[in-house]
Amino acid sequence: MPGFLLHAGATVSCSHAGQATPTASFPRVKVGGQPVTVQTAPYSVAGCTMQPPPNGNGPCVTAQFTSAATRVRAGGQFVLLQDSQATCVPTGTPLQITQTQVKVRGQ
Repeated sequence: MPGFLLHAGATVSCSHAGQATPTASFPRVKVGGQPVTVQTAPYSVAGCTMQPPPNGNGPCVTAQFTSAATRVRAGGQFVLLQDSQATCVPTGTPLQITQTQVKVRGQ
């Protein structure tokens, strides 16, 4: 599905309101003045409110995207889109992309 390209400054959070940020981006390709993010770079999560064991299986620490663009690459790696899916570790919950640039679309 086509969607807006994700960049390093996009607002991404875990299901428990933790802020997720990419550990790396691709600086040679920019949208909205910020580098795009690629599928191979994991995200780190800070501020997750999920309780640690025995009350829960959290907090979320990292996340890895499991889907990305199928036609658009940066540096040979698929770029992330607004509808890309990710799974947090160790909770197994998804990341939520709430805000990104709205000019460049990919598929």
